[in-house]
Amino acid sequence: MMLMSRTRAFAVAAAVALALAACGRKDADIKADAEKALAGTQGVSVDVANGAAVISGQFPDSASRTTAETAVKGVKGVKSVVDNATVAPPPAPVVISPDDSLRTNVKAALKDYPTVNADVSNGVVTLTGEVKRSDLPKVMQALSALHPKKIENKATVKK
Repeated sequence: MMLMSRTRAFAVAAAVALALAACGRKDADIKADAEKALAGTQGVSVDVANGAAVISGQFPDSASRTTAETAVKGVKGVKSVVDNATVAPPPAPVVISPDDSLRTNVKAALKDYPTVNADVSNGVVTLTGEVKRSDLPKVMQALSALHPKKIENKATVKK
């Protein structure tokens, strides 16, 4: 009788173990849910094997990477997350030369003085051409207001 009781207990334990194993989520289901968690994130994919999720691809920034990893960790059935993804480098900044801005402002300041020419290089404004003596203070004041490093007056001053 004792042998029969042990056999029965073993059979029940085996049945329970198989039932619990059968109740676990399949990798395909976990992957589908993980992909839903990553929906809207371009260039990123997830694979699942034995409950371990592997994220790969490229995120636009660190914040979206962290958010995605947290979302995948929250998927039912995910045991662990391996993040093999990268973060895209930031875009190169657009460099606008200070001379470009200064050149534009100098041109606007000299619009009323068509005989005066100006060249801008490394923050230095060089005047050439001709300027009336009475207009010279106005020209110099307008250019000084732009805060160049220096103003070189090589223009011919006329009476």
